[in-house]
Amino acid sequence: MHLLLLSNSTNHGGGYLEHALAEVLAFLDGVTELTFVPFAGADHDAYTASVRDAFAPHGIAVRGLHETDDPVAAVASAQALFVGGGNTFRLLAALQRLGLVPVIRARVQGGLPYLGASAGTNITAPSIRTTNDMPIVQPESFEALGLVPFQINPHYLDADPASVHNGESRATRITEFLEENDVLVLGLREGAHLSITSTDACALAVIGGESANPLSARPAILFERGQVPRDIAGDVSPLLAHPARYDSPRVAVA
Repeated sequence: MHLLLLSNSTNHGGGYLEHALAEVLAFLDGVTELTFVPFAGADHDAYTASVRDAFAPHGIAVRGLHETDDPVAAVASAQALFVGGGNTFRLLAALQRLGLVPVIRARVQGGLPYLGASAGTNITAPSIRTTNDMPIVQPESFEALGLVPFQINPHYLDADPASVHNGESRATRITEFLEENDVLVLGLREGAHLSITSTDACALAVIGGESANPLSARPAILFERGQVPRDIAGDVSPLLAHPARYDSPRVAVA
């Protein structure tokens, strides 16, 4: 597998994919046509046009998956796939409705380069249970592509100690998830990305990019049941072998 998973597509003050353009172009080296999945957004034509404009100067044509008569056949013949950000529930519901989940999974596991941003990164996990998005539509299930064995939380935002907000932080929400599920959760801060290269012989996972969050200089944070969250970067390949158990409530100790 070849995955490049971005936390976000645009940093504050920057252009579309500008903060990760070097990594994206290196990842797509040799690709002349990119199949774009716009289903996390509402206006598929406008979304695809913006992506097309971003890649045109680099000699990469963009084909919107919604523009094809047969999306399954389009994925089957794609050179590379880019799944854009937006609402994760809307994205997953569309992929399920079109019968694309098993098709995308099989092609990516077979070597199709997969570029994801935000919602497109969310769905590479076994489920979308750690998305930040509101469930504006109801998918058939929360089960996603399962290309990685852990959960991902793009746009991870650290709690500001100077804030007067008394509501739940992102860390609180993820801790609640871990009370019911024994699964690693990787929080990707703005500006961060995760690249994965996997073959039968070996698997390599690397966190790169630079955090755009002034509260932390590290690009990612890892949550594990019963452990203090820790900032991480660089080679995180051991995460790919960590077991996961869903719907496994943590028993309180009296």
